[in-house]
Amino acid sequence: MDRHDEPNRAAGRVGRWRAAQQGGTKRRRHLCGFRTENLYLLGDNDFSENVCHLVLARLPDGKPGTKGISLFLVPKFIPDETGAPGAANSLRVVSLEHKMGLHGSPTAVMEYDGATGWLVGEAHDGMRAMFTMMNNARLGVGVQGLGQAEAATQTALAYALDRKQGRSPIEGGTGTIIDHADVRRMLATMRADTFVARAIAVACAQAIDMGHATGDANWTTRAALLTPIAKAFGTETGMRVAEMGVQVHGGMGFIEETGAAQYYRDVRVTAIYEGTNGIQAMDLVGRKMMDGGDAMNALLDEVEAHAEGLRATLPDLAEPVWQASETLREVVDAMVEKSDMNARFAGAVPFLMGFARVLGGHFHLKAAAAEGADSARGRLARFYVERLLPEHASLLEQAGAGAAALYALTPEDLAS
Repeated sequence: MDRHDEPNRAAGRVGRWRAAQQGGTKRRRHLCGFRTENLYLLGDNDFSENVCHLVLARLPDGKPGTKGISLFLVPKFIPDETGAPGAANSLRVVSLEHKMGLHGSPTAVMEYDGATGWLVGEAHDGMRAMFTMMNNARLGVGVQGLGQAEAATQTALAYALDRKQGRSPIEGGTGTIIDHADVRRMLATMRADTFVARAIAVACAQAIDMGHATGDANWTTRAALLTPIAKAFGTETGMRVAEMGVQVHGGMGFIEETGAAQYYRDVRVTAIYEGTNGIQAMDLVGRKMMDGGDAMNALLDEVEAHAEGLRATLPDLAEPVWQASETLREVVDAMVEKSDMNARFAGAVPFLMGFARVLGGHFHLKAAAAEGADSARGRLARFYVERLLPEHASLLEQAGAGAAALYALTPEDLAS
């Protein structure tokens, strides 16, 4: 395999390297002389018999672009005739990157010099095979962001319940900083958005499982629709909640001993790998709208039907959720009408976040209906609907703004 381009340094791009036959068979190839940096690769370990790397590369007859890329399995040790690890392959870890966080998962620079690899699947079909893995990983990364959000929330809450500062502004308070309005606001935001990220992830996982179990295309379509939202909103929530957790700690959040800062360092990469959140949003307004918005409108039908059924019992919660869904539906229809994909892409991230805000209202409403308005879930739902759901309006306004104002700013403007 010859080095054909610079290593992949940004999610959303794939490395462009070539595989040569050089005495191999149709499926077995020699991979010659390149280094690659890989955010998903631990590189090596000394506690397993073998380590196998999945490598994307272009065969000599591969077309330009992603349609000409193949997937190869490259083991550390070449299996012998019995399948046991045999002779060492010609690959090595050159170095480990010095990262901002997530130090428990080392990022390696690998060198392949005459290494042997085996073609996975069909030639020139590597991207489809890789995306099979990546789609599963995207939900997993969304849950990783959710996990960091939950840990940051628990840590911040414990600190707020212990730290005393100033006089309590409320009657019968705890005497700690959780009595102060801004601290209570941050903790409520952290808990409410963590709930939303979890609910979206569970809904996506349910759709995946039901699609496998029933073969119903509607479930498969629902899973495909929710995957980019689960990944992007889960990781954005992880970052925002971890950052807010530092703020709850005040100056102590900037001190390593509290552990608050580590959550942010560790979660920050989740918005980058397995497809940046910008790529997820572009997928949402691109491929996921190729059906003319049918899948999105079907989901919004469910959101509105549920809210409609609760107008009599939970009017203060149900009505805002129904109205937010209608606003989102209008933007979906407007997005579908945009033939200029760059105009869609210019508003893709706020569209995804606005979509997640509306889904958050739906899931909080469901929780309030299940447990009662005067329950912990009901009170959290009221906080979300009053404080966070209104953000959908400004996000969706941005989503429909198009690309003109972005490109009116020249590179020179941005540098001035």
